[in-house]
Amino acid sequence: MNKHFRVPGRLAVKLEEVGVRVPAVLRRAGLSPDLFAQTRVLVTTEQLFALWRAIGDVSADPGVGLRLGMESRTERFHPMAIAALATENFGAAVTHMARYKRLTCPEEILQERDGGEWSLRFRWLLAVDVEPHVLTEYCYAWMVTIAQHGSGQRVMPVRVEFMQSRAHVKLLERHFECPVICNSARNAIVFRAEDETRPFVTRNAELLEMLAPQFDEALRASSMEDSFTEQVRNAIQERLTGHRPGMDDIARQLHMSSRTLQRRLHEAGSSFQRLLDEARHEMARYYLGNSVLELNEAAYLLGYEDANSFVRAFRGWEGVPPGLWRETRRASAVS
Repeated sequence: MNKHFRVPGRLAVKLEEVGVRVPAVLRRAGLSPDLFAQTRVLVTTEQLFALWRAIGDVSADPGVGLRLGMESRTERFHPMAIAALATENFGAAVTHMARYKRLTCPEEILQERDGGEWSLRFRWLLAVDVEPHVLTEYCYAWMVTIAQHGSGQRVMPVRVEFMQSRAHVKLLERHFECPVICNSARNAIVFRAEDETRPFVTRNAELLEMLAPQFDEALRASSMEDSFTEQVRNAIQERLTGHRPGMDDIARQLHMSSRTLQRRLHEAGSSFQRLLDEARHEMARYYLGNSVLELNEAAYLLGYEDANSFVRAFRGWEGVPPGLWRETRRASAVS
């Protein structure tokens, strides 16, 4: 299973269009200011959640997730969505997108059929925290976009369910034109059973047949690239034992030249510094959450020259100093 999500670069364009400043979002999320300048924007589940929480925090619009999930211009659709629209009906489109999710990121689209209802749920396989409200609402709005664009009809759910409460229930009900149930046992968008077989006017068997080999090849290439970056990240973590490994160290460990390592990381849309930061971040969370190490001891193991450098880096990742982060985690575990 791939451990990273690929964030489409068009999200930055869409954010600016709805009045949300991208630099402010990235600062709030503790992400690199040049995140969307990367060839391939890859983030962990934790980073993805931080990004969407920041979108909700920075935007003054409680319905920003809904606006981001609406799209009428086909040229802006992700290749996965274009292929999904070429399928025969709404159910086939969802199945196609679910397969793509399963193969490319730690996320699942689950389908449940019960009597006259067809429920869709999104599950984040590596999530530790609750998914951001804005992200859930975006996913639901995007499903409605696919249904309506593909069928050419006004397909709306019969019910939307949220595990957490929402202050803007009325806004959600106006958007989805159905009851919104909060404090439910699940997060789900529920359609009528007959909507699953609703034909798509965008069906294009020839296009789907043409896209399928390219789609599969892209999946294989993505998997290989993600596997390589994961291999490099693991190699860095293995050498984070009181020493900051350099690119030459990791290149030797992987039996390649530094130039080859740099080139392959560039092709995968990443960089050595980015993977070093990710490795340190992940190990820092582990040390602080699962050990009694002092901050200066954690700093040493992560290859920092002093504790202050570690504190500054951790604050950049999490928005709070490591000591406070540890206390908050311990308090939440007890409660």
